[in-house]
Amino acid sequence: MTFTTQNKAGSVAIAQSAMKGARLNNNNTQQPKIDDATVSAYMSQSYLPVSIADSVACVKKNLIEHLDGEQIPTYLFVVDQENYLNGILSVKSLLAADEGLLVSDIMRHNYFSVAPDQSRHDVYDLINHSGLDMIPVVQFGKLMGVLRPQDIAELIEDENTLDAQLQGATTPLEEPYLATSPITLWRKRVVWLLMLFVAEAYTGTVLKAFEEQLEAAISLAFFIPLLIGTGGNSGTQITSTLVRAMALGEVSLRNLGAVLKKEVSTSFLVAVTIGAAALIRAWILGVGAEVTIVVSLTIVAITMWSAIVSSIIPMVLKKLKVDPAVVSAPFIATFIDGTGLIIYFEIAKLVMTEFA
Repeated sequence: MTFTTQNKAGSVAIAQSAMKGARLNNNNTQQPKIDDATVSAYMSQSYLPVSIADSVACVKKNLIEHLDGEQIPTYLFVVDQENYLNGILSVKSLLAADEGLLVSDIMRHNYFSVAPDQSRHDVYDLINHSGLDMIPVVQFGKLMGVLRPQDIAELIEDENTLDAQLQGATTPLEEPYLATSPITLWRKRVVWLLMLFVAEAYTGTVLKAFEEQLEAAISLAFFIPLLIGTGGNSGTQITSTLVRAMALGEVSLRNLGAVLKKEVSTSFLVAVTIGAAALIRAWILGVGAEVTIVVSLTIVAITMWSAIVSSIIPMVLKKLKVDPAVVSAPFIATFIDGTGLIIYFEIAKLVMTEFA
C-alpha cells in the first residue's frame, strides 16, 4: 500500500460506484477469485473525467447527470490529461463548496492508493486500518481504475473465505461447493491431511520413547487424550484471536512482549481452573496420588506452553510476509500434541522418581 502526495493539475475522474455503466457484482453464486488474488481482479476501469478548469458548479451538475439512483460515490479522483493521478476530492466537500471555486481549489493532495498487481491481502489490511470505501488503483503514477464499495466488499468476502479455508487446512475451492466433484475435494484436502499425518506420526515416536514410564504406570495413558486435547484447544483459541487482531492492525510483532504477558497470564488462570478439574477427574478414576499430581502439573505446563507457541508463531509469520491464516488450527494442535506428550512424560518421570 502507498501513501502519496501529488501537486499536479488535472481533471476529475469519478469512480463509477454510482454511475451509469458501472460493473455490478450481484451474482451470489459466483465463487471467490481465489486464483486472482490481486487488485486487478477487483478494480473497475469505468470513471467519468471532468475538466479541472470547470467550476464546482459544473462538476456538481456533471455528477448529478451521471447518477443512476444507486449509491453516491464518496470520492472523486483528480487526473491530468495523461491520466496521472494528482489528488482526490471528497464529494461531501464538493457539495459544501462555493460553486464559483475550481476543483483544484478544494482537492486533497494526500491519499492512499494501491497498485494493480498488489495482493488482495495487502489491500484487506489497508481497508481494515483506514476504513476506506473507495480506493484509486495507480501504476507508475497513472490512474488505472478504482475499487468501489461493492468491489471492496467482494474483496473482503473473498479474503475472509480464503482465511477460513486455510485455517481448516484445506486448499481453497474454485467452484461453488455443490458443483465441486468428490475427486476435486479429495485433491484439495488430501495433501494437507498427508502433511498433518506425517507431522502427527512423531507423537507415536514420543510414546515409544517413553514406553518404560507407560509400563510402570499404565494409568498415565488414560489422560493422554485429555492433556493434548486441552493444549490444542487452548492454542486454537489464541491463534484465532491473534490472527483477527493482526488483520485489524491491533497488534504486530513489536507488541509480542505485551501479547505474551497477556496470553501467559490468561493461560495460567485457565490452567489452574482446568487443573483443578483434572485433579477431581483423576481422583474419581481412583489413580494413585503420583498420577494425580502428574496430570495436574502437566495441565498447567501444557496450557502455558500452548500460549507461548500460539502467540509467537502467527506474529513471526506475519513479520515474514506470510499469511498467518496459513498457521491453521490443525497445525498448531499437531505441534502441541507432540511437544505436550514430551512435557507429560518428563513431568511423570520426575514425580514418579520422587515417589519411588
